[in-house]
Amino acid sequence: MFDSLAPSSALQLIRFADIDAFRPAESLEDARSIPLDVTNFAAARAVVNLPACRIIVARSFARILDTAYRVPGGMVILPMTNDLRASSSGMFLDSRFFAALRGNHDCHFVEPQTNHHALIIFSPALRDRGWFDRADALWARVADRAAHLHARQLVLDILRTASVNPHMFETREVAAHLQEGLLLAFDDLFHNDPLLDHGAPLAGARSARLVQQIDDYIAAYPTAPIYTANLADECGVSIRTLSSAVTKVRGMSLHQYIRLKRLWATRSQLLRSGGASVATCARAQGFHHLGEFAAAYRATFHEAPSDTLARGRQSILRAS
Repeated sequence: MFDSLAPSSALQLIRFADIDAFRPAESLEDARSIPLDVTNFAAARAVVNLPACRIIVARSFARILDTAYRVPGGMVILPMTNDLRASSSGMFLDSRFFAALRGNHDCHFVEPQTNHHALIIFSPALRDRGWFDRADALWARVADRAAHLHARQLVLDILRTASVNPHMFETREVAAHLQEGLLLAFDDLFHNDPLLDHGAPLAGARSARLVQQIDDYIAAYPTAPIYTANLADECGVSIRTLSSAVTKVRGMSLHQYIRLKRLWATRSQLLRSGGASVATCARAQGFHHLGEFAAAYRATFHEAPSDTLARGRQSILRAS
């Protein structure tokens, strides 16, 4: 995981050779580790900052860990490999689980082995997405496997992008696109099921109206980036309520629906772009991982985006 990364202006990459080198970084985070295997010590971390969250991917070591988390905006601890083993206050955790916390909590962990995990810390300024039901308590839940793997892959993609193309993080719009994809992945991870909503179940007619508002908004701003917070503000509801409406009416998550709308918007751009490239059209709709975009595009439209672009250019030439 770390061997494929190189430090850059967007990616901080630190390797620690021994526990004494690790202590200063740990003290800044109000954490205290007791190593269980000093001779095989190896630790590393990669850090990327997005507009409203910080991603820390860490390779830990066998240890007893006491740490005081102070996260008013909330955080998520996400296993990054399938072999994670740890316990928290006596509760066994493995790679099936993810953990979450908002507020203040003193945590006690035991890691019997080297683990790889991501710690995503959110800014208090980030719009509440209905993730954290309890304050000041770390809680763990079994993750949906597909949602977990998708979130994990997005974290890795962001790290690799920061390593290879750090200039992309210099533009706030691009960084915001990357962050939005991650937030949508966490919406799926927390599984905002409408049946679990705190309020009364949405009436079918109201859900349909909300989805229609989403469609109208996207139609009115076809080239604008699609952010869930903006959609929720436009509809006058919470992100959680909007997610519930989309799940009920469209039979898919808000993440999947927005992705589908972005793919269609990209296709429209390709057909009418003339001189623009596939990459330009894709990035305008928030697709910055072009390999993943091409695969999703082909799966949806049964042709490569370059084929759509060529067909669009031919149509424009015939019309002129």
